[in-house]
Amino acid sequence: MTWRRATHAGSWYTKNREQLSQQLDGWLTAVPGDDLPKPDARIIIAPHAGYSYSGPNAAWAYRNLNLSRARRIFLLGPSHHLYLKNAQLTTHTSYATPLGPLAIDTAAIAILLSTSAHPSMRSFEPMSPSTDADEHSLEMHLPYIYKALECTFGPDSSKFPPLVPIMIGSTSHDTEKVYGEILAPYIVDPANVFIVSSDFAHWGKRFGYTYYAAERDSPLQGVALKRDRDVPSNGVKIWESIEAVDRASMAAVESGVHDDFLGVLERTGNTVCGRHPVGILLAALEVLREKGELGDGEGKFGFVKYDQSSKCSGLDDSSVSYASAVCRVKGYE
Repeated sequence: MTWRRATHAGSWYTKNREQLSQQLDGWLTAVPGDDLPKPDARIIIAPHAGYSYSGPNAAWAYRNLNLSRARRIFLLGPSHHLYLKNAQLTTHTSYATPLGPLAIDTAAIAILLSTSAHPSMRSFEPMSPSTDADEHSLEMHLPYIYKALECTFGPDSSKFPPLVPIMIGSTSHDTEKVYGEILAPYIVDPANVFIVSSDFAHWGKRFGYTYYAAERDSPLQGVALKRDRDVPSNGVKIWESIEAVDRASMAAVESGVHDDFLGVLERTGNTVCGRHPVGILLAALEVLREKGELGDGEGKFGFVKYDQSSKCSGLDDSSVSYASAVCRVKGYE
């Protein structure tokens, strides 16, 4: 048995158990709504930046997430440090958090490792412990997952549903369709919950992304800024352009059409770091929709919160956008 340390605790978020618990409670309590969590809200998208930046935003997704029937939690995040074209699965049996341990569903991982959509290539590969330790897109969700499970199942973490962490590489359009086919049966099972880790636009010269659309209503018609004076006097502010581009990407996600989402990203170059995990979920939901396995109003994301780390006004500025979304899928046994 091996466990992954909380390698980003103490830097990206506090490693103090009591302080972390109080922070999460405060952010979750601040989300309005007496009817939360929403029935059958088993899929969410939430950010993975340092908690001082994205913690309050992620609370909106987790406050909506319904874990009442959960027996397994899939956590999909992008790879930031290792280039790969497929997906990798943890080799650990437990993930540590400052709040307590979260068990890994080793049986489910073994099944996925044996899954292959093509005889010449495995769909899933084992993740090295060093890669697992370096990646933050999965870890930043663990304290929220622990807190949400604690609120649902009580303080004994041995009674929590186990995790299936999946790190997604730079998957192609067709590869995302393949993973959608693989994961669709898991999504329709009401015992499974899916959490997708993603930030939205990373804007600024340090990110190599300075796309600007002068008109808020035309976010797909923009240019890469090279000088501050390239912003027209009658154009929207840079941060407003960033939001418009993000909103176009979010609308494409809400459409439920995988190709529409990828199309917006191609037109704008929007630097949505979790574009591939999001794309896979959209592809999987399309599979279920085509098979008639989704009821009315099911299988479509709705965004509930949007924020930016700062309001950019010039090329020397930078920002990262955070967006939380919820998707309802009732499923069947």
